[in-house]
Amino acid sequence: MVEVILKKGTGRSLKSGGAFIYDNEIDCTKGEFENGDIVKVLDFDGFFLGYGFININSVIRIRMLSRFRKEPPDETFFRERVKAAWDLRKAVIDTSCCRIIFGETDFLPGLTVDKYEDILVFECLALGMKKLLPTVIPALVSVLSEDGVNIRGVYERSDAPVIRKEGLDPVKGWYFKKDPSDEIPTDIIITENGIRYRVDFENGQKTGFFLDQKNNRKKLHDLVNGLKNAGEKVNVLDCFTHIGTFALNAAKGGADSVTALDISSKAIEDARENASINGLSDRVSFIECDVFEMLPKLYSEGKKYDIVVLDPPAFTKSREATKRAIAGYREINMRGLSLVRECGFLLTCSCSHFMTNELFNKMMREAARGAKKRLKQLSFSQQAPDHPVLINSEENSYYLKFFIFQVMTEL
Repeated sequence: MVEVILKKGTGRSLKSGGAFIYDNEIDCTKGEFENGDIVKVLDFDGFFLGYGFININSVIRIRMLSRFRKEPPDETFFRERVKAAWDLRKAVIDTSCCRIIFGETDFLPGLTVDKYEDILVFECLALGMKKLLPTVIPALVSVLSEDGVNIRGVYERSDAPVIRKEGLDPVKGWYFKKDPSDEIPTDIIITENGIRYRVDFENGQKTGFFLDQKNNRKKLHDLVNGLKNAGEKVNVLDCFTHIGTFALNAAKGGADSVTALDISSKAIEDARENASINGLSDRVSFIECDVFEMLPKLYSEGKKYDIVVLDPPAFTKSREATKRAIAGYREINMRGLSLVRECGFLLTCSCSHFMTNELFNKMMREAARGAKKRLKQLSFSQQAPDHPVLINSEENSYYLKFFIFQVMTEL
């Protein structure tokens, strides 16, 4: 097997638990290889560091697969990997719909696999993992089958533009069908927190549905339900509603009315259908608009809400753009706070790794000061446990921060 030797003094991230080796950390390679091949990684002094797959087209030169096993990864190795991932999900979350494989966190770099009832949808963003799919995907289907979960089809959504950096072409289509003649539709009805959604895994964002907010959506449901049980009337404003997930959890929790905003006509159309599927159309109004423009308009009209939800897209996907993103988060949170009635609630989040807890807290203090509000933090959470965070490699796994605040006028 080809050996890759690191430069003296490099590999610090890897040795402290990281998942990558970068191009400037490599001293030399011994042997011939093709991009995507599994290689053995050695420190400058010959100390064994593990196995990973290599790609000279990427700044991330090697993505690590194994750090301690002396034998190269084989079919048994990958079966153990997918079984460990599945066993974890069974222990921590409702598996009817969940993320089964979360890339580096499950030690399968570049691969994401989501389960929607009897359909798997995966995204593969690394050449080395692409070469391993004929081993990994059948192993996953087999492991699920042993638990009585019979997968009808596996759909590939490897169509993100970033895939070209790995030397790969975007791919979208069926990877596997249990019955090749089966005409499986590319949308499916799923149930989460007792609410049904139509998921379009062919044309929807990512793999079709944002599973990471599952528990946070339930927090909104429970908050609304608690207020209703206390005899209060509850009106909710849900910003960046996408296909209506937070809005429908609020309505399901008993909200008297929910106003949901999104700029995408397709998202609004899907959200209205989801409301209809759940018999909640009478309590949820969906408005197609630019949220940044709509919030000041609602404020000028004197609107106030018992709960405002802010679930914006990531304003930054790079460290360099973080400063500009902070300004965007600050503005949207100031606007949101101004629409919360006295002692009402703001639910707000960031799905960017680069928007750290410290930066988010600082931004919220500035937003509260700008809106002349005082905040009581009631809850903090992250992505659902089927999206676990790998400590010492948080840049690959920790991104979602979700806060619940009570909002009061500054005295």
